Order: sequence, then structure tokens, then C-alpha cells
Amino acid sequence: MYAPKDSLETRTDVLVDAMRAIRLGTFVTFADGAYHATHAPVVVSEADGATTLQTHFGRSNPHAGPTLDDAPSLVIFQGPHAYISPSFYPTKRDTGKVVPTWLYIAVHGRGRLTRRSETDWLEAHLHALTDTHEAPRETPWAVTDAPGDYLRRMRAGIVGIELVAETLSGAWKLNQHKGEADFDGTREGL
Repeated sequence: MYAPKDSLETRTDVLVDAMRAIRLGTFVTFADGAYHATHAPVVVSEADGATTLQTHFGRSNPHAGPTLDDAPSLVIFQGPHAYISPSFYPTKRDTGKVVPTWLYIAVHGRGRLTRRSETDWLEAHLHALTDTHEAPRETPWAVTDAPGDYLRRMRAGIVGIELVAETLSGAWKLNQHKGEADFDGTREGL
């Protein structure tokens, strides 16, 4: 990931918190002479110093195929982002020496895909994913609210995907290099 020096984020706790807040990752894998990209909700877990990203793909998705098992992959989490007009900056009035830019937060995780088809793993993953997203609701839906035979048919149509992050990096391009007045102008403009 390219990130200007003042925008580079390497603190694991900050990166993990961002991935958990963003929740949707884009899994990118090059295999068999083609790129595969799948957008999917992610459960982020940490254990024994490792960060693990878990999701599932539909069995009909070529990205879920057996040839991609153990393939080097990149997962991209795109956080908040916005166009920044030069009009936000007091410097525009003073010198005119400003240009537009785009501010953003992004996290990249790299590792190898592992296909998971064990019923217990898929069951735990689906409960964790659902519980995470339903928790804020007044009346949360639970996986167990659906009929068992329906759940078995739905589960048969997916493949669990797990990636243990070998590296994590982030970019917090938020105008850190700007002076206080232009930084405040950015905040006010947004």
C-alpha cells in the first residue's frame, strides 16, 4: 500500500479497530492467470498475536474454488473518504497555492486464503457475523430464528474463507501535513 509517510498507520490495535468498524472487505486474489475479487462482510478476531479475517463466499463464486486455497491474497477495507475542495482552505484566499485532494482511511491485510467447509466452523462463523451486525438492533435476529432445514440448505451453498494476516498496513490520509487553519477549514468544509 502506498501511503505518504505522515499518513502511514502501522499500529495493529488501530488497524484491527478500523477493520471491525468498516466490516466489509474486498478480497483480491490472483490465481490461474486471473484476478478474483469478492466483497464480503468480515469477522475480525485476534488470538495468540495473530489477526484472522473470516468470511464466506457462495460456492458458485469462482473465488471459492479449490485452486484458490492457500493462494496469496489481499483484503482491502475502505473506510470513510471525501473529496476536499481547495475552497475549504484559508490558504486559497491568502496565496492561492492549493489544489483539491481526496482524504481517506484504508486498511490492507495480506495472507493466504484457507477454505473452511467444516459444519462447526461455518456455524460459529455465521453466528459471530450475525451477532455482530444484529447487536445494535432493538430486537436482534438470531441464526436460530430460521428453520433448521432451511439453514442447512443455505449453509450448503457457501464456503468458509479464512485469512491469517501476515501483514497489516493502513493509510490515514487526513491532511495531517496541513497547517492548523487549513486543517480546521477541512473539518468545517466537511
